[in-house]
Amino acid sequence: MDQLPTQSRPQLPRSRPPPLQTQYLILYNLVSAIAWASVLGRVLLLVPLVDFENVHGGVGQFAKWTQTAAVLEIVHSALGIVRSPLLTTVMQVFSRLLLIWPIVHLHPAPTTPSPFYSSMLLAWSVTEVIRYSYFVFNLRGSVPGFLTWLRYNTFYVLYPLGITSEVALVWKASVSTEVGELEKWILWGILGVYVPGSYVLYSHMMAQRRKVMRKGP
Repeated sequence: MDQLPTQSRPQLPRSRPPPLQTQYLILYNLVSAIAWASVLGRVLLLVPLVDFENVHGGVGQFAKWTQTAAVLEIVHSALGIVRSPLLTTVMQVFSRLLLIWPIVHLHPAPTTPSPFYSSMLLAWSVTEVIRYSYFVFNLRGSVPGFLTWLRYNTFYVLYPLGITSEVALVWKASVSTEVGELEKWILWGILGVYVPGSYVLYSHMMAQRRKVMRKGP
């Protein structure tokens, strides 16, 4: 699932975080933005060159570990250095890890040749480049207006694209001959909670957008 607007933002009650903490968060978000920009660039280059069926070979490993590194965001939330609720952060990160590991990593044959794998990475990478870049500027004290607009408007397109791609990949894995009967029912159960859960998160994102846009520049 796409990340909510509070993820990886510094904890700013009434005073700024300690300088060392701020510098660490700037570095973390900057490296993450660059890593996801690399994923985005590879997907955009590979699709016309080798078609959807072979995108995973050129970007799969890098994308897998780039997303896995987001486990650090759970640590950030647990330690209180960002203001994201821990439970929400865990749900966000593990929903992505579910796609990367149990679905794509364990069942590459039915999932990775699909255009939905590429569209999932496209939605994730554009979202994350914008999100992490926004946090870098936010931590430095000033966010360009266009970046705020992108942060709180592009999810209208990217979120449905990402969710549709993720659901399609889970479905493809579930109906594959590779999975046993028990695993198939587990995957169908995941789909059963995935769709309504996505609606809740999408509604929250729209509420966050209204709050931010109301404040203006």
